[in-house]
Amino acid sequence: MIRMSAGHTDSPSKASGATPKGERRRHALACAAADLLVEGGFDAVRHRSVAAKAGLPLASTTYYFESLGDLIACAVELLGTRELEVMRGRIDSLGDLAHDTDSTVALIVDLLIGPQGAVDDGPERLIARYERFIASARHPQLREVQLRLRAQTDDLLTDVLRRSGRIVQEQQLRRLVAVVDGAVVGALGEVDPEPRAMASSMLLAVLDVLAPAGAS
Repeated sequence: MIRMSAGHTDSPSKASGATPKGERRRHALACAAADLLVEGGFDAVRHRSVAAKAGLPLASTTYYFESLGDLIACAVELLGTRELEVMRGRIDSLGDLAHDTDSTVALIVDLLIGPQGAVDDGPERLIARYERFIASARHPQLREVQLRLRAQTDDLLTDVLRRSGRIVQEQQLRRLVAVVDGAVVGALGEVDPEPRAMASSMLLAVLDVLAPAGAS
């Protein structure tokens, strides 16, 4: 069960780390919590497990974070930021984008669920990602983080679609992402999950409707 604080009430030392050493320790704790989220979900993130993984004293988690909920929120933002950095790097490396539907679908799926053949390609990362989405529905503190991350993801996808010669509208973009999200969640529940194949198939069926090609 996730225990989130009622709001952001961090003291200056907990909010910023106050010193370079404090910043490093706070970041190390957030990274440890983020890794635990991927490895074992929210139940794996506890003061003791985070401190042990970071190689820091147990008391450091309560010194640098107001609560376990604050630590989890920081870890969620860190994970989302990592994903966005991978997306941006992928887009920046592409140069001119192909305009055919198959290429656009493959790129969108790569951006939303990770490139095929990546080192961390596997169900754990995807499960952790969608667990974060569900948890944000219950906890306002996580919801704020997810809304910020989603806005940045939408901006990246809008850029990709426009560079692929497609017309993009905000409402249709949300539907496009929902198609991928729904396909992935459904596939993860299968005996032999193939979320990438399911997402690609579903997106291929609707892309020309939700983001039609513009006039040449």
